[in-house]
Amino acid sequence: MQRVAAASVAVGGEVVGSIGRGLLVFLAVGCDDREADLEWMADKIAHLRCFEDEQGKMNRSLLETGGEVLCVSQFTLYGDCRRGRRPSFEAAAPPDLARELYRKFVDRMREKGVKIEAGRFGSRMRVSCENDGPVTLILDSRD
Repeated sequence: MQRVAAASVAVGGEVVGSIGRGLLVFLAVGCDDREADLEWMADKIAHLRCFEDEQGKMNRSLLETGGEVLCVSQFTLYGDCRRGRRPSFEAAAPPDLARELYRKFVDRMREKGVKIEAGRFGSRMRVSCENDGPVTLILDSRD
């Protein structure tokens, strides 16, 4: 995920989601991921103190700042490039499972009171962002 001043996602030239200050979340679902993983992720993202306070320290959460989330599905984060010249995506969840968990993640974020926009699962998307910091963080429910 990246802390952003603004971000948007377009499909076929049409903007389907845009936010102001908040987090751009690239969500990858693995073949072993379950609902408990997305619940952990949603809670972590909503409460992670990655926004600056008055002293310039990362001490405020998304919920405390009223920040927004733009969630974009990105199975390519599971690309394994260790062998050969083409990434392997064997660890990525099959599309039906990934789509279901992606939608549930978005719902969980809304339930937590987070304003969230989303890309279109399975579509070719153009993502634009104005990175703030830059701050880029990796979360893995398995670690």
